[in-house]
Amino acid sequence: MIFTDDTEEALRSAVWLVNSAEDPETLADLVDYEAFLTEFPYTGRLDRDAAELASLHALRPRLRSMLLAPRDAMVDLVNTALAESLLTPKLVRHGDADWHLHAVDDERPLAERVLIETAMAMIDVIRADEGSRITVCDDETCLALALDLSRNRSKRYCSATCANRNAVAAYRARRAEA
Repeated sequence: MIFTDDTEEALRSAVWLVNSAEDPETLADLVDYEAFLTEFPYTGRLDRDAAELASLHALRPRLRSMLLAPRDAMVDLVNTALAESLLTPKLVRHGDADWHLHAVDDERPLAERVLIETAMAMIDVIRADEGSRITVCDDETCLALALDLSRNRSKRYCSATCANRNAVAAYRARRAEA
């Protein structure tokens, strides 16, 4: 394990949200939003309405910038996010998750909680100098993010679809040369 479970979960959630903006949009409506909440079961206040969905849409470019920034710029983006919120840190345990930190009150809007959880996860990324684990997909036709949590740093693609497409293209190129 590279990071703690809550850090990895926050990074996965942020990358999922950023990638949901890519074509085809995967957070288009409230049905998609419910699927997101199933995949990433946030606790605390959940309005589950169009306004909350719109706030997550608006957050995606900011998350993308934070996740892909060079290390020193990442620090600035994290510090800005933390300064914008009233932090009320507390240790909590819920569901299958052991003790972990919630940095803002559970009643704050979801987009704010997602931003702060991402910022807190990025603190671990910055401190470990592991920003290279978050990249743009190696598929030249894809702009989605790839999160590499593997031990050997081998993940280059955002999804199995992009990985398979590139493996097939490489195979065909080798066959054409032979």
